[in-house]
Amino acid sequence: MATHKSAIKRAIKSRKQNERNRALRTALRTAIKKFRGLVESKDAAKITAAYPAVQQSIDKARTKGLIHKNTASRYKARLAAAMKKAQAA
Repeated sequence: MATHKSAIKRAIKSRKQNERNRALRTALRTAIKKFRGLVESKDAAKITAAYPAVQQSIDKARTKGLIHKNTASRYKARLAAAMKKAQAA
């Protein structure tokens, strides 16, 4: 256990940040899973309506430093391609 004042503060900050990161990561994964479920249902209207929310959650995770910028770009590109493919079918 930390004994110095600065170490105690750092431990508290680390715990809070860990909880925040975990919540954001969970929200991101849930949003992506829900969107992929919509893509499989092939309901074009729902897919189009849901895409901006998924894109926003990916961008938020990127801004917070939770995922790398290339990872965010890859997620968005693959989801957009899946959306386009589902709408064409």
